[in-house]
Amino acid sequence: MSSITPFKIAIPEAKIERLKQKLALTDFPEFHSDEEPWSLGPPGADIKRLAKYWEDGFDWRSIEAHINTFPQYTASISIEQYGTYDVHFIHQQSKVNNAIPLLFIHGWPGSFIEVTKILPELIQGGERYPAFHVVAPSLIDFGFSSASNKRGFNFDQHAETCHKLMLALGYHEYVIQGGDLGSLVARFIVLKYGKKHVKAHHMNTLAPSQPTETDHPELFAQMQSTPLTAFEQAGLARTAAFNEEGNGYFKQQSTKPETTGFFMADSPVGLLAWIYEKLHDWVDNYKWTDDEILTWISIYYFSKAGPAATNYVYHAIVHRDPLCFVAAGAYSDVPLGTARFAKDLILLPKLWDRTMGPVVYEKEYEKGGHFAAYERPHAIVDDLRSMF
Repeated sequence: MSSITPFKIAIPEAKIERLKQKLALTDFPEFHSDEEPWSLGPPGADIKRLAKYWEDGFDWRSIEAHINTFPQYTASISIEQYGTYDVHFIHQQSKVNNAIPLLFIHGWPGSFIEVTKILPELIQGGERYPAFHVVAPSLIDFGFSSASNKRGFNFDQHAETCHKLMLALGYHEYVIQGGDLGSLVARFIVLKYGKKHVKAHHMNTLAPSQPTETDHPELFAQMQSTPLTAFEQAGLARTAAFNEEGNGYFKQQSTKPETTGFFMADSPVGLLAWIYEKLHDWVDNYKWTDDEILTWISIYYFSKAGPAATNYVYHAIVHRDPLCFVAAGAYSDVPLGTARFAKDLILLPKLWDRTMGPVVYEKEYEKGGHFAAYERPHAIVDDLRSMF
């Protein structure tokens, strides 16, 4: 039986003061003059402004108090061959009878904070749509969950952690929503625990395999006779551009995760620049406030395992046999719902999604990027209500 304990975020004042000291001592590099802001990375003026605000204007205690209005807990979860971990999570139950247990799984460089915009709506229900009991864990190595502390902790273990958390909460049957890393974890849960426990899953940022004549003959034939839509053509161009210019972080974190870990752990401005670039580039003109940006990055900086620990999940992706993307793409008969946002990072033809399982719901959005639950919360809420 897992031990579940109420939790409140309470960062020691000494850690906040140390952060401010480090920010005050930052040495900023000189930048090339460029007529195209963001073409070489985040503008120096932006980073200097954010760093200064982080040092002497940003009110972490106010942010901390707001986050603590969400009911949070830790659970002691035992993972086969890896030991026991403390898993941090938000858990808010609906007052509606027969509400559906929903496991929400965050991505990178996000955290459990991504659920906070959709949770208040999801726990509401009515005659026209269902309500949900919402569970949003911090993955191991993220937020206020434990560090993995053992090489080889992979998506199999992340899936086991999330599933055992749901069982510990009494949810033996549940549904899942996930994007980015969350969609990979969701797929591993679906493939490992199947319909017995997972009744359906809804995902954004899917990475399905291309149908082949050998593996999916009917789907392959359908692909040959179905021209790509304008949305799909634009999506393929977006995916190609990301692979060409936008995924250097992935190569570094998946091959030498501890190299970037040094600056992420030691330099708050280095961490800020590393994550802020993604917050800017991966959205569809979302207007981040400085408080939002620094909240996301502070959760990494103040995390239990430290910001460098989040790199290990990328090493896990490519150091598994078969590779995580390949394994996650296997067919499952658990019903699948998809949300495709025009400015996401991976947008493959939608017929490819059917290589993963029976697609019972799908929708395309002309607006929206990678952080769907945060950028377009009403879209995700509407999808989940419609799908169920």
